[in-house]
Amino acid sequence: MMLVLSVLLALLPLLGIAWIVLYGSITTVDGLFMSLILLAMSGIVGLNILIELRKKSSGKQSAVSATSTAPGGLRQAGRVQSVEFYESGVGQPNKSVVTLSDGGGTASLLVLEGDLRNALPVGRKVLVTFRKESGHNVLVDVDYS
Repeated sequence: MMLVLSVLLALLPLLGIAWIVLYGSITTVDGLFMSLILLAMSGIVGLNILIELRKKSSGKQSAVSATSTAPGGLRQAGRVQSVEFYESGVGQPNKSVVTLSDGGGTASLLVLEGDLRNALPVGRKVLVTFRKESGHNVLVDVDYS
């Protein structure tokens, strides 16, 4: 439904441009700038449509190492390509960004709370179990293969 509404919102400014051209006011400064503004509006909404369609089409394909639900939390498997640690500001938890690959050319990112550089060695194949806690992913267990 939202996609249909977005298409309608992308086409509506183009109708405005057609109206401006039809009544001959495209040659005035007002007509020119109004046409540019309407074209920009249509382009922005059209880009949003393309991004949503691309997101839906990529969602149908399987992920690198799909996150699955387990009794202890969520699980994700793969070979650790990199672990980057970021210190957050005061009052915010520090984060580690872990890149996991399945051995092919694709990789997935996993953002976990805390410093995990020692827990997830680069090059090792792991099965990471984590849970969501107040909006953050918290590491529960790591199984090394």
